[in-house]
Amino acid sequence: MTEKLVLIGNGMAGIRTVEEILKKDASRFQITVFGEEPHPNYNRIMLSSVLQGDSTVDDIVLNDYNWYEENHIELLTGDPIVKVDAEKQVVYSQNGLERSYDKLIFATGSNAFMLPLPGADKEGVIAFRNIKDCETMIETSKKHKKAVVIGGGLLGLEAARGLLNLNMEVDVIHIADFLMERQLDEQAGKMLKTELEAQGMRFHLKKNTKQILGKDRVQGIEFTDGTSLETDLVVMAVGIKPNIALAQEAGLTTERAIVVDDFMQTNVNQIYAVGECAQHRGIAYGLVAPLYEQGKVLAAHICSENESLEHGYQGSLVYTQLKVSGVNVFSAGHFQDSKETKAIRVHDEFEGIYKKVVVQDNKVVGAVLFGDTSDSTRLLSMMRNGDDISAMSKVALLPSESGEAQVSPVVAMADGDNVCDCNGISKGAICSAITENGLTTVEEVKQCTTAGRSCGGCKPLIADLLTLTTGEEVGNMPEPLCGCTEYTHEEVVAEIRELGLSHPREVMNVLGWESDEGCSKCRPAINYYLKMVDPIKNADDPTSRFINERAHANINHNGTFTVVPRMYGGVTDSGQLRKIADVADKYNVPLLKITGGQRIDLFGVEKEDLPNVWSDLGMRSGSAYAKALRTVKTCVGEQFCRFGTQDSIGLGVELEKKFEYINTPHKVKMAVSACPRNCAESGIKDFGVVGVDGGWELYVGGNGGVDLRGGDLFCKVKTKEEIIDTISAFMQYYRENARYLERTSHFVERVGLDQMKQVILEDEEGRKSLINRMEIALSTGKDPWKEIVENEELQKEFKKKQVEVLS
Repeated sequence: MTEKLVLIGNGMAGIRTVEEILKKDASRFQITVFGEEPHPNYNRIMLSSVLQGDSTVDDIVLNDYNWYEENHIELLTGDPIVKVDAEKQVVYSQNGLERSYDKLIFATGSNAFMLPLPGADKEGVIAFRNIKDCETMIETSKKHKKAVVIGGGLLGLEAARGLLNLNMEVDVIHIADFLMERQLDEQAGKMLKTELEAQGMRFHLKKNTKQILGKDRVQGIEFTDGTSLETDLVVMAVGIKPNIALAQEAGLTTERAIVVDDFMQTNVNQIYAVGECAQHRGIAYGLVAPLYEQGKVLAAHICSENESLEHGYQGSLVYTQLKVSGVNVFSAGHFQDSKETKAIRVHDEFEGIYKKVVVQDNKVVGAVLFGDTSDSTRLLSMMRNGDDISAMSKVALLPSESGEAQVSPVVAMADGDNVCDCNGISKGAICSAITENGLTTVEEVKQCTTAGRSCGGCKPLIADLLTLTTGEEVGNMPEPLCGCTEYTHEEVVAEIRELGLSHPREVMNVLGWESDEGCSKCRPAINYYLKMVDPIKNADDPTSRFINERAHANINHNGTFTVVPRMYGGVTDSGQLRKIADVADKYNVPLLKITGGQRIDLFGVEKEDLPNVWSDLGMRSGSAYAKALRTVKTCVGEQFCRFGTQDSIGLGVELEKKFEYINTPHKVKMAVSACPRNCAESGIKDFGVVGVDGGWELYVGGNGGVDLRGGDLFCKVKTKEEIIDTISAFMQYYRENARYLERTSHFVERVGLDQMKQVILEDEEGRKSLINRMEIALSTGKDPWKEIVENEELQKEFKKKQVEVLS
């Protein structure tokens, strides 16, 4: 008879337990999952990447809705359990649902700890714990510019880095005298502070917050020493506390968290707890690896209740290996100095590297690595195994300090050693999967084994294992386009050219896609490649575009849209401003904002108003949603500025008019500065132009986002015509050779600047051919709104599609 299993909590620990149960006995339980958030299971570790703009919410989903359906799991999101009747074995949800159970698992996680400060209930005071918090920060950054993060631990620094990327001024408040004091020693903490200050963060250490100032919304914070800071947003990242209120009401024994034994059993029969809400041998863990170990033990126990399990959960060695705002950091064990320990230290101020290995009784008991973490796997293995190091030299402990070319640490690992600690995947398991399934990429290993699925810190080791096992460099092995096919980006393009394919469905059918409909990753890519290969013959398929591109506006979190009319070179006039003002009044647009791209965004437009808004504006679309040229930012130039040596506005307007609406693998931004003072930020654009005496300097591959990259000096030219031709050739080479969703910054690094110079600058015939193909592509470009606003039938069809898309 099928047993009923209810899981309270849809987070990482609980769902990992369910995954382990399904592996052992997929048909044993009828599973119901209640989740408080309105989302499927997602990777909370990667919230910082969403905030920083590296990922979307969809990117961090671990198990989508299809997974629950395929495994016959009843998922109830946005409906937390509010009562547990342990005697009747029934749970009750906030929405009035009841579910009986044979076994119940608490995986309620933790809540962010909010300091009980006067004013903490004001608008603009939040935590950093879930997707909603990310969305709040992103929305706040559109209206306000000053942010304070209380807490200089890992979470606080990740929030601060994300807020910097949102163009906010960020002050970090920390009660200790150095950062991340739980993961780093004082020296490493101070080095991290120096690195992050260079990135733009401001720190206030040894500070206690007294109160939060403001009337309804936060306006500042006051410290106990009488000083204060102005701010528009306060993010509290001062710790977490296990969510145990429901467990207490149900009669479960709790201390700091829900008390469990070695098999995650609570004091109440048939009720278990796992994850951050569980306390084992006095410890409540907050890192993902221990939580996954607990889930594995719990699944084995539940599925083998009639068997005698020799070992349960024995606790975990706590360690941290991560990248804090671009800085590699590792710490493990007992790394603080004491009378019983001695330490080996390496400090290279020139390279920004610090290493500390703590030894007690001839055993490594702790370590801190900053800047270079290549020795981390070896040190962690020594700590776990309790290796005797009495005969080892410093170089043997830290082989990276030998000065010789380093062999990957996976070479020395035993088959039973974990490569992915988060998911408990060993070297032997990964090697077997590579050999048995013919895996050739890190993504394939992740899909097959779940290694690298959580924090991602083990991906370099997985790449090394692929190289060792297959004998080929992973860097030279292109990733498949997506999980629907084994074809790479380059192979798909080649097949489209060779077979004359003209529609996404035709490509998927002819090339044997595993899914008839494809996925959100491959359909937009195929659609782009088709138009790139033959811009005249191959029509665009709107159904294969992302939601923003289909709606011709950026969708906001509340279902409204942002309309961005084009302002060539950032130049406008009184007529355009009047139109924008009239539209804002007519359609009750809640927010008008000047953007970093020198345009005016109209936020909060209702979907049914979009066609009429564009019609009333009478302006061309700024393509703020498109994989295309977004903006050409300009300074005022020689016409008004006493430092300007060139007509930056005139050139910027001409470039934007020429290249608007040309589809590219990713968004493209340009800038034109009239002198080396670079007021238009030309040095961090995909293509930047800087006026100098006697000509212009051209820069390529810049990126002002989370992966900040200065553009490379590509060439120096004298005339406007040379600029346009060079951009045409560069853009076309990028269009034809980049992988879909690959920014120019990554493309330039992958292909190499010298290779691009040879093709675009030195090969005259190749350059002309690229320019000619760009002209053909430009001839097919059009304002995506032109037909809609001029045709009533198309307007009706658009409204109909909008409803379908959003529903």
